[in-house]
Amino acid sequence: MVKNLDVPKDNKDVRSTVTIPVNGVSVEGVLRIPHNPRGIVLFAHGSGSGRHSPRNNFVAEVLIDYAMRFEIELLTERLIKATSWIRKQPHLKGLKLGYFGASTGAAAALNAAARVGSDIRAVVSRGGRPDLAMDELAKVKSPTLLIVGEEDPEVLDLNRQAYQAIITTKKLEIIPNATHLFEETGTLEKAAEHASDWFKKYLSHNFKEGFREYDS
Repeated sequence: MVKNLDVPKDNKDVRSTVTIPVNGVSVEGVLRIPHNPRGIVLFAHGSGSGRHSPRNNFVAEVLIDYAMRFEIELLTERLIKATSWIRKQPHLKGLKLGYFGASTGAAAALNAAARVGSDIRAVVSRGGRPDLAMDELAKVKSPTLLIVGEEDPEVLDLNRQAYQAIITTKKLEIIPNATHLFEETGTLEKAAEHASDWFKKYLSHNFKEGFREYDS
């Protein structure tokens, strides 16, 4: 049996083959733990079917994808409401506003930026999944910085795809030797430095409607 299963701390899934003792026999199955699991679904396969069934595996993928997109939409709504709240506070409403998102939170930040519009002056994604906001990326007007670890190849490839879909001011910053969580010495500090520079540049500018138009 598989013991001490680790729940993923980032956007990557844990997928393991497990053996469960049932009445003196061993039943094998596939255990899939997605990012931030909220429940578990057991598949009861029909006669002649099993864990390798392409149909049941397809359904499992759809369930995981739906849960992830539901989470992102919920985060997006909360971010937009928080933005509205800030804009109603007398001591905050005059400040220029930016979004920062990591992992799936980056998709929520980009979704919100697309919907809020030009009031959002800059967006930064660190180790994010901007590809999960692909339908909204062309609507984003805010200058967008994508920060990705060099040693995070899957997420780096997804960020490159998303980068092509963004049509406003943009930059893809690859941090040498960094993996997904930026745990390597100095890598998180480097990512924070790039994020700070981006916000410093664009939160101190006056926004004009349209792409790539910023004045001091």
